[in-house]
Amino acid sequence: DSGFDSGSLLGDDTDTLASSLMHYRMENGRQYHAYRDGAYWGPNDELAKEILDFAHHMYLITLDQKLHLAPLTNPHRVLDVGTGTGIWAIDMADQYPSATVIGTDLSPIQPEWVPPNCQFEIDDVSLDWTFPPEHFDFVHIRELFGCIPDWDFFFQQAFEHMKPGGWIEIVEHSVYPTSDDGSMGPVHFYHLWGQTVIEMGQKFGKSFTIWEEAKERMERAGFVDVTEVRYKWPMNGWSNDKKLKDIGRWNQLRLHEGIEGFMIRLLTQVGGWSVARAQVHLAEMRKELKNYKVHAYLPGTVVYGRKPL
Repeated sequence: DSGFDSGSLLGDDTDTLASSLMHYRMENGRQYHAYRDGAYWGPNDELAKEILDFAHHMYLITLDQKLHLAPLTNPHRVLDVGTGTGIWAIDMADQYPSATVIGTDLSPIQPEWVPPNCQFEIDDVSLDWTFPPEHFDFVHIRELFGCIPDWDFFFQQAFEHMKPGGWIEIVEHSVYPTSDDGSMGPVHFYHLWGQTVIEMGQKFGKSFTIWEEAKERMERAGFVDVTEVRYKWPMNGWSNDKKLKDIGRWNQLRLHEGIEGFMIRLLTQVGGWSVARAQVHLAEMRKELKNYKVHAYLPGTVVYGRKPL
C-alpha cells in the first residue's frame, strides 16, 4: 500500500493541506468545516449531509423534476456555488454529459465516485474568484443564505467570470414563516423564530434575506432578462394541494431533524445564548412543526438572468 501513499505522490505540503481540511472542528456534538473556520453556520456531519439531500429532493418536487429553470442550451462549463454534498452537480453532470460541472464548497464532503465530467474544489466564493474571466455558461447558487457578506460583490464576481450570453440562477427561501389565512397569529412562535434567525444573520454579518433581494441585486450587477419565480414550502403537511402537501411533509422532516444544525452555532457562538436556552428554543420549534392548525409556509424564489452578449 505504501506505493500509493498520498504523501509520496503529492508531497508533504499538499498532504499537510489535505490533512488540515479534514481536521474538522467539533462544537456541541456537531462537526464543522476547518477551511475558513467559522465562515459557515452549518455542520458538515452525516446528519447535516442527509438534511441537504432532503432539500435537494424538495427542490426537485418544487421545480417539477427540473434541475434549473434558466433556459440553457448545450452548456459547456457549469459552476455550482456552495455545492454541499454535490448532489445537484452530480445530477447536472449526468444530464449534460458534454459539460464540465465544477462544485465548490468550504467542506470536502462530496463523494469520490462521480461522473467523469464532474469535479469538486474547496473554495470560499465570498472572496475574489480565481476562475478565468468569461469562463462559465451557467452559474448555479442554492441555499447560500447566511453565507455571503456582500451579495453585490458576489454577483459582480459571477458576472465577470461568466461568458456573454451565459445564465445565472439562484434558488433561496425565507427563514421567516408566514401564512395567507390568518392562522399564524401575531404572537405565534414562528414570528419569534423568524425574527431570531434574521437577527442572528445580521450579527453574523451575512444576511438571510437574499431570497427577496436577488432579482434587484442581479439587475444591479448588469444581468438582463432577470426572471423571478416564487414558490412555497409549507411547514408541514397541512395543505390540501397534493404537491404542497408532499413538500410540506418533507419540510417538516427536514426542519425537525435539521434545526439544531441550522441554529445551534448561530445561537451560541453569534448570539451568546447558553446551550440550554438554545435547546429550549429548538424544542419549541419542533413542537410547532406538529401543529397542523397553523397553515404556515416558507416563501421562496428562483431567480435567473443572462449576461448580455
